[in-house]
Amino acid sequence: MTTSTPLRRRRSLDGHSALTRAVLLTVMSLLVMVPFLWMISLAFTPSEQAFGSVSLIPASPTLENFKTALVDANLLRALTNSALVAAAVVLGNCVIAILAGYAFAMLKFRGSTAVFFALIATTAIPVSVTLIPLFLMTKGVPFAGGNDFLGQGGSGLLNTIAGLTLPHLVMPMNIFLSRQYFSGASPELAEAARVDGASEWRIFTRIYLPLAKPLVAVIAIFAFTGVWDDFLWPLVITSSAEMQTVQLALARFLVDGNIQYGPLMAGVVLVTLPVVAVFIFNQRGFISGLTDGSVKG
Repeated sequence: MTTSTPLRRRRSLDGHSALTRAVLLTVMSLLVMVPFLWMISLAFTPSEQAFGSVSLIPASPTLENFKTALVDANLLRALTNSALVAAAVVLGNCVIAILAGYAFAMLKFRGSTAVFFALIATTAIPVSVTLIPLFLMTKGVPFAGGNDFLGQGGSGLLNTIAGLTLPHLVMPMNIFLSRQYFSGASPELAEAARVDGASEWRIFTRIYLPLAKPLVAVIAIFAFTGVWDDFLWPLVITSSAEMQTVQLALARFLVDGNIQYGPLMAGVVLVTLPVVAVFIFNQRGFISGLTDGSVKG
């Protein structure tokens, strides 16, 4: 009797604690979801009724806002442009950044530490400082956009998919993540493979890369969201509606002081869906990567 009573009390306390955590998490989740639910509600609400009530369920749902967003803002073309840029950026970061991080972590060479810290130091430079040099470099690419071999006489890569892609093709922070991830890997695996005569490329592709699936998921999500949400660089180098990205297309509803909330929210819903899809697709690897990082830290 004396032994079972404390156990019952402990189980009761654990049950109350679990219930309290569940209630708190539910309330916090609802608070986080309210803006998204309101966004979806406005997307299906006629413009003249957008602020006529506080109900999250529209009285007369409509798809007209989505039609306006796709037609007036040319959102379908903007989605295509952003998808092409994002695909190239994700591929570039998943290949180049991971290879660079692996080299910094596993292939020690003279000056590697200095080069690595110099590379990471560039992340502290404000984007506004590098904007003009990046613009001039993009405009001065030789043999592009009518340029000669000196990069003069034409527009270079301005107003092109390649110009939108290049500044994001390799992100220093993703190199940092890769280096930190491979620094926590076991070097004995590589040493054993070298003894068996395996090349460095084979060691990377057959041993360490299969173990780095969480890293690939994290980098893919960071690279995708970083370029998908970018507004400043597309604003600087694009000059035609055909080359605009999703963020510039959405900005069309914010001009002249007359904000069209219905079409704007409909466009935001369409622009948000790819981000949600990418996260869901990489969710398991992303969470696993965060867990591994917390354990190693």
